[in-house]
Amino acid sequence: MDALLKIGFDAKRFFHNRTGLGNYSRDLIRILSEYAPEIQPVLFNPKPSEHFNEFVPEHARVIMPKKIFYKKFPALWRSKGILQNIKTQSLDIYHGLSGELPIGISRLPVKSIVTIHDLIFMRYPQWYKPWDNFFYRQKFYRTVKEADLIVAISEQTKRDIIRFGQVKPEKIKVIYQGCHRIFKQNYPGQKVKEIKEKYRLPDLFLLYVGTIEPRKNALTIVKALKDLPYTLVLAGRQTPYAEKIKNFVQSNGMQERIRFIQHVPQEDLALLYRAAKVFIYPSVFEGFGIPLIEALYSGTPVITNARGVFPETAGPGGIYLKDIYDTQEMKEKIRFAMESDLSEKTEAGKQFVRRFNDDKLAAQWTETYRSILE
Repeated sequence: MDALLKIGFDAKRFFHNRTGLGNYSRDLIRILSEYAPEIQPVLFNPKPSEHFNEFVPEHARVIMPKKIFYKKFPALWRSKGILQNIKTQSLDIYHGLSGELPIGISRLPVKSIVTIHDLIFMRYPQWYKPWDNFFYRQKFYRTVKEADLIVAISEQTKRDIIRFGQVKPEKIKVIYQGCHRIFKQNYPGQKVKEIKEKYRLPDLFLLYVGTIEPRKNALTIVKALKDLPYTLVLAGRQTPYAEKIKNFVQSNGMQERIRFIQHVPQEDLALLYRAAKVFIYPSVFEGFGIPLIEALYSGTPVITNARGVFPETAGPGGIYLKDIYDTQEMKEKIRFAMESDLSEKTEAGKQFVRRFNDDKLAAQWTETYRSILE
């Protein structure tokens, strides 16, 4: 067996985020525990959590603030006070999983890696409050300067880090994301049939998964479906933007065909991916786009944006939109997808997403951790 590596992980999102960065954190720790037993994880959790404790590997340690001050102000512990804990743990590496590192970590005798998922706040500052945007920028500039290595989750994100952070390319490595194994399982046809019955869905329907917010552009899907006979399922947390969609649905008599569902159990979601004819995801911008690979692992072709990261994530399993706001183009792509035999797209997508398999990602991570110590 290779020499043991003691690696600390910023586990705030691991314990406290249900989706997104939380899924990324839990999935990476799971992959490493299964495929890289020589890595000993130390999870730094700023405050108690009632959730996700079952995802902590048996050989992992969980470190939390002990001083009353830091228990009262966990954000300060995570950004500064944690340095003392990092020193006492004698780590080989500290890994910030969500775009940030503790202030001053470069002065410690420990190597540091940070994963950066996207720089949407720099590309589209109008989507953020001015103070939040300022804070995110300052944190980004400091973090990329202090880190020994930056991991980008896509080539798209790497290009943005170089562009906005003036970072040398050799300081950045791309390691893609994976997705939960539940989306990779085979399910009997009866279970797929039952999920359609549970949610009262027809044989042919489109699926969208993700927060229902302006950046994800679900309203354009609904507009494109106005004169088509197909059902759309919108699965995800609703923001005020969802009300715009509901108003359009109401004024155009589409209530029976546009279904909103929230808080979907994970197995139900995996079955919905399998039951859908097509997954549609016309997002403006993403760092990676995990729902795309969840769909492709499920054997469901995708309609998505031709620009940005999306061809990188969906590959030949994608049907691409040149203009995601063009309702006529989207209407034509939806009609083509719903009326065509997409078995070749399905197979091409399944072959493509093998590059995101757990064993491949684990090998890339272990090589990265060891190389930074050489």
